[in-house]
Amino acid sequence: MQTQLTGPAPGFAPHDRKSPLTEPWEPLYSRLAGDRVILGLRAADPHTNSRGFVHGGLISALADNAMGLSCARTLGSAGGLMTVSLAVDFLGSAYKGQWLEFDTMFVKPGATLCFTQAFVTADGKPCARANAIFRVGPGRRAA
Repeated sequence: MQTQLTGPAPGFAPHDRKSPLTEPWEPLYSRLAGDRVILGLRAADPHTNSRGFVHGGLISALADNAMGLSCARTLGSAGGLMTVSLAVDFLGSAYKGQWLEFDTMFVKPGATLCFTQAFVTADGKPCARANAIFRVGPGRRAA
Protein backbone atom coordinates (compact mmCIF):
# COMPACT_ATOMS: atom_id res chain seq x y z
CA MET A 1 0.00 0.00 0.00
CA GLN A 2 1.36 3.39 -0.98
CA THR A 3 1.15 6.43 1.27
CA GLN A 4 0.48 9.93 -0.02
CA LEU A 5 2.49 11.92 2.52
CA THR A 6 5.21 14.39 1.55
CA GLY A 7 8.26 15.78 3.31
CA PRO A 8 10.34 14.34 6.13
CA ALA A 9 9.27 12.46 9.21
CA PRO A 10 9.32 14.40 12.51
CA GLY A 11 12.82 15.09 13.87
CA PHE A 12 14.54 14.98 10.47
CA ALA A 13 16.29 17.97 8.88
CA PRO A 14 17.88 18.39 5.43
CA HIS A 15 20.99 16.20 5.24
CA ASP A 16 24.14 18.33 5.13
CA ARG A 17 26.58 15.81 3.58
CA LYS A 18 26.04 16.19 -0.16
CA SER A 19 27.72 14.07 -2.80
CA PRO A 20 27.50 13.69 -6.59
CA LEU A 21 26.08 10.17 -6.10
CA THR A 22 23.18 11.25 -3.91
CA GLU A 23 22.41 14.55 -5.66
CA PRO A 24 19.75 13.02 -8.00
CA TRP A 25 18.02 11.52 -4.94
CA GLU A 26 17.56 14.81 -3.07
CA PRO A 27 16.01 15.83 -0.85
CA LEU A 28 17.66 13.56 1.70
CA TYR A 29 17.17 14.05 5.41
CA SER A 30 19.05 13.02 8.54
CA ARG A 31 18.85 13.10 12.29
CA LEU A 32 21.34 12.26 14.99
CA ALA A 33 20.67 9.71 17.72
CA GLY A 34 23.78 9.48 19.90
CA ASP A 35 26.57 8.14 17.68
CA ARG A 36 24.12 7.14 14.95
CA VAL A 37 23.34 9.10 11.81
CA ILE A 38 19.89 8.10 10.61
CA LEU A 39 19.16 8.94 6.98
CA GLY A 40 15.68 9.32 5.57
CA LEU A 41 13.86 10.10 2.35
CA ARG A 42 10.36 10.21 0.95
CA ALA A 43 10.44 7.76 -1.98
CA ALA A 44 9.66 9.39 -5.34
CA ASP A 45 10.06 8.55 -9.04
CA PRO A 46 13.89 9.04 -9.08
CA HIS A 47 14.18 6.33 -6.39
CA THR A 48 12.24 3.60 -8.18
CA ASN A 49 12.94 0.90 -10.74
CA SER A 50 10.81 0.05 -13.79
CA ARG A 51 8.45 -2.03 -11.62
CA GLY A 52 7.71 0.86 -9.25
CA PHE A 53 9.69 -0.44 -6.26
CA VAL A 54 12.42 1.59 -4.59
CA HIS A 55 15.59 0.39 -6.35
CA GLY A 56 17.86 -1.97 -4.41
CA GLY A 57 20.90 0.01 -5.52
CA LEU A 58 19.55 3.12 -3.81
CA ILE A 59 18.81 1.14 -0.65
CA SER A 60 22.32 -0.34 -0.70
CA ALA A 61 24.04 3.00 -1.31
CA LEU A 62 22.14 4.86 1.41
CA ALA A 63 22.58 2.04 3.94
CA ASP A 64 26.32 2.15 3.19
CA ASN A 65 26.25 5.93 3.63
CA ALA A 66 24.37 5.79 6.96
CA MET A 67 26.69 3.10 8.35
CA GLY A 68 29.83 4.97 7.24
CA LEU A 69 28.62 8.23 8.79
CA SER A 70 27.74 6.42 12.03
CA CYS A 71 31.18 4.78 12.09
CA ALA A 72 32.80 8.19 11.61
CA ARG A 73 30.78 9.65 14.52
CA THR A 74 31.75 6.72 16.74
CA LEU A 75 35.41 7.18 15.80
CA GLY A 76 35.20 10.95 16.23
CA SER A 77 36.24 11.70 12.65
CA ALA A 78 34.43 13.03 9.61
CA GLY A 79 36.20 10.96 7.02
CA GLY A 80 38.93 8.50 6.19
CA LEU A 81 36.71 5.40 6.05
CA MET A 82 36.54 3.07 3.06
CA THR A 83 33.94 0.35 2.52
CA VAL A 84 35.63 -3.07 2.47
CA SER A 85 32.53 -5.24 2.45
CA LEU A 86 28.81 -4.55 2.05
CA ALA A 87 26.00 -7.12 2.17
CA VAL A 88 22.31 -6.28 1.91
CA ASP A 89 19.37 -8.59 2.51
CA PHE A 90 16.08 -7.34 1.08
CA LEU A 91 13.27 -8.21 3.47
CA GLY A 92 10.37 -6.48 1.75
CA SER A 93 9.47 -3.91 -0.86
CA ALA A 94 9.35 -0.14 -0.58
CA TYR A 95 7.15 2.01 -2.79
CA LYS A 96 6.82 5.55 -4.05
CA GLY A 97 5.41 7.80 -1.33
CA GLN A 98 6.76 5.79 1.59
CA TRP A 99 9.15 7.21 4.18
CA LEU A 100 12.42 5.24 4.24
CA GLU A 101 14.79 5.28 7.21
CA PHE A 102 18.35 3.95 7.24
CA ASP A 103 19.31 3.38 10.86
CA THR A 104 22.66 1.97 11.98
CA MET A 105 21.99 -0.31 14.92
CA PHE A 106 25.49 -1.60 15.63
CA VAL A 107 28.97 -0.15 15.36
CA LYS A 108 32.04 -2.01 16.61
CA PRO A 109 35.18 0.01 15.92
CA GLY A 110 38.57 -1.62 15.88
CA ALA A 111 42.08 -0.35 15.24
CA THR A 112 41.85 -0.84 11.47
CA LEU A 113 38.30 -2.06 10.80
CA CYS A 114 34.85 -0.86 11.84
CA PHE A 115 31.96 -3.37 11.76
CA THR A 116 28.38 -2.12 11.33
CA GLN A 117 24.82 -3.26 10.86
CA ALA A 118 21.83 -1.21 9.69
CA PHE A 119 18.13 -1.71 9.23
CA VAL A 120 16.06 -0.03 6.55
CA THR A 121 12.36 0.54 7.07
CA ALA A 122 9.59 1.74 4.75
CA ASP A 123 6.84 3.44 6.73
CA GLY A 124 8.20 1.65 9.81
CA LYS A 125 8.14 -1.85 8.29
CA PRO A 126 11.38 -3.77 7.68
CA CYS A 127 12.56 -3.41 4.11
CA ALA A 128 16.25 -4.41 4.27
CA ARG A 129 19.16 -5.08 6.58
CA ALA A 130 22.76 -4.37 5.76
CA ASN A 131 26.13 -5.32 7.16
CA ALA A 132 29.33 -3.51 6.29
CA ILE A 133 32.98 -3.43 7.21
CA PHE A 134 34.89 -0.17 6.83
CA ARG A 135 38.64 0.26 6.81
CA VAL A 136 39.80 2.99 9.15
CA GLY A 137 41.97 5.28 7.04
CA PRO A 138 45.59 6.18 7.76
CA GLY A 139 46.03 8.46 10.73
CA ARG A 140 42.63 7.55 12.21
CA ARG A 141 42.34 5.07 15.04
CA ALA A 142 39.34 3.76 16.87
CA ALA A 143 38.87 4.82 20.47
